[in-house]
Amino acid sequence: MNPAEFANIAASERDLWWYRGMERIFWRFAAPYAPRAGAQVLEAGCGTGYMSERMEQHFQWRMFPADLSHAGLSFCRLGRKTQADLRHLPFAGRSFDAVVSLDVIAHLVPGEDEQAFQQFARILKPGAPLLLRTSAFSWLRSRHSMFVEERQRYTDARLRWLCEQAGLRVLRTTYLNSLLLPVAAFKFRVWEPLTGAAPASGVEPVTPWLNQLLEVPLKLEAPLIAAGVNLPLGQSLLLAAERPS
Repeated sequence: MNPAEFANIAASERDLWWYRGMERIFWRFAAPYAPRAGAQVLEAGCGTGYMSERMEQHFQWRMFPADLSHAGLSFCRLGRKTQADLRHLPFAGRSFDAVVSLDVIAHLVPGEDEQAFQQFARILKPGAPLLLRTSAFSWLRSRHSMFVEERQRYTDARLRWLCEQAGLRVLRTTYLNSLLLPVAAFKFRVWEPLTGAAPASGVEPVTPWLNQLLEVPLKLEAPLIAAGVNLPLGQSLLLAAERPS
């Protein structure tokens, strides 16, 4: 991750439409797989630590935020934070009741993500879930992708293969941020190349009315995902998998 982005994220992740909508969807997607209150849960690639705080509040988990970047961890207010590489996590095997990783593995080159999944499988207790979100489809790579130093984007098949290689059992996958896909495709494949837009952060605040408008499609997707509908296309992917008992 480009270290310059962490300050932008910290300034936006409480109010920006994308973060609010994605958080709402994550609660509904994760609920069927969530371990008990008090469970020890690693957030692998926690960034600013904001979602670790929110998971402690929402699920009553005991969160362990970990990130490679000191720039991100400097914003984290939880005391159990660890500077760590996803490819070589410094935790004993079978240490955690769940692992959550949100929008992190796209920053790893192919091959390094295989190492990360093997680490996830190693530190999970038998029967414990991995809850993971990542960006989807390489043709949606944008100027924001370049700015944050995103290395790859994923398909459902690729995530399933990574789980299989690591010995994890897939429980569910779904695309999300689907209703805005036509807008995103036009912006990233037509408008940005046409205007020669330079790499830049995509999480800058927008006017309140536009912020509310852009959140509406994600609000509409949340109950569908809660009802078990797996969306066939989208800008992001959600995965639930588990280490077999």
